[in-house]
Amino acid sequence: MRRADRLFQIVQILRNRRLVTAKALAERLEVSERTIYRDIQVLSLSGIPIEGEAGVGYALRHGLDIPPIMFSAAELEALVVGARMVKTWGGTELGRSAQSVLDKVVAVVPAELRDRLDRSKLFALRFSRRDDLDVTLDICRKALDEKRVLQIDYRRGDGEFSQRRIRPLGLYFWGNVWTLVGWCELRGDFRNFRLDRIEHARVLDEAFTEDPGQTLQDFIRQMHCQPQ
Repeated sequence: MRRADRLFQIVQILRNRRLVTAKALAERLEVSERTIYRDIQVLSLSGIPIEGEAGVGYALRHGLDIPPIMFSAAELEALVVGARMVKTWGGTELGRSAQSVLDKVVAVVPAELRDRLDRSKLFALRFSRRDDLDVTLDICRKALDEKRVLQIDYRRGDGEFSQRRIRPLGLYFWGNVWTLVGWCELRGDFRNFRLDRIEHARVLDEAFTEDPGQTLQDFIRQMHCQPQ
């Protein structure tokens, strides 16, 4: 990456976060921390109002007016592919939002890049579309966003049926299947549920808090500790 491009990337990263360490910037941009320190100094001397210090982190001062960013052809194609995947696999609500993003991007990019987007040959296909899966995904997202208990009717792969009260913690997409990870009140432990096996889902008018030992981070740590 050219230094000018790297400096631009640093500004974009800082404008989207409150505080970023030199180590995080170095890992993101695949350079040394010493390089980041030099880049921060260059940006500061050029008038970019960066606040912070080595060992603590850096942030852009509030109120900085930066012109709209410009995308490269590869970045635009990445946006298009991502939006197409969300339209196909992200449920009804996110699918509409993905199309809205595409419309906004196409409206502002130069004509030559717009033509490249139209010629993109990267697609996300889904041959066995089930509208009920889109509805289930929307319901699970709502429960996640609002931190409300989710009641589901679930049928396992072996046909066993159960009703569960779940504290939803996250949704994962595995290329063809969405799974919901949550704290299952019936089992008193973390459980994963395939969305295509949820026969009915309902968001209850019951909020929950993520208690210690029952958070998504706890689940991830537990999975990392599982014997291989």
